[in-house]
Amino acid sequence: MADTYDLDVEVRTEFGKGAARRARRDWKIPAVLYGHGADPQHLLLPFTEFAAVLRSGGTNAILSLNINGKKSLAFTKSVSTHPIRPVIEHVDLLVVKKGEKLSVDVPVVVTGEAAPETIVTQDASTLTVLADALNIPEEFEVSVEGLEAGTQVLASEVSLPAGVELESDPETLVVNVTVAQAAEEPEEGEEAEAVAAEAPEGEEAAEAATEE
Repeated sequence: MADTYDLDVEVRTEFGKGAARRARRDWKIPAVLYGHGADPQHLLLPFTEFAAVLRSGGTNAILSLNINGKKSLAFTKSVSTHPIRPVIEHVDLLVVKKGEKLSVDVPVVVTGEAAPETIVTQDASTLTVLADALNIPEEFEVSVEGLEAGTQVLASEVSLPAGVELESDPETLVVNVTVAQAAEEPEEGEEAEAVAAEAPEGEEAAEAATEE
């Protein structure tokens, strides 16, 4: 299950594009925290620590924010990045409560080896589920060990932890196992034409002289 990460944050007191640029130069990320009917809070997140959270727990990680000594649980709703540079420009955070359920996208990981002479195609990389905010699965594992060609795994067949509800369409195709297509061998006439086309000019000239 997803971990909870402690993060010391600052209350943002300056606004506008210039203030945002200054904050990012100081390795801080402008953010807004909202939800549960509370007034939005404008914050500054420490860039290095928040980036480490994303690398470790992804956007499904639950943050325990320390805001001037007051704790608040939050979920990363969205992350805006610069289109070219590796810079996080803004973050939207959603207030969460213990026992609350969230709609989240959880990665699907395919493991194992299917039967010989098959190809495994993963059609869905994530599944949307409803899960307890403090118990969000890190990933769903789908094993294809020994599966024969023609086997399909649908979203409804993916094993979910207790208390986690599937929100994706149950008929969503997650994994498809098909027959590996063998390379077609050229027919005798085609093979002869290919050899003739690749023959060096000297050989072609010799053949022409022989025919004469």
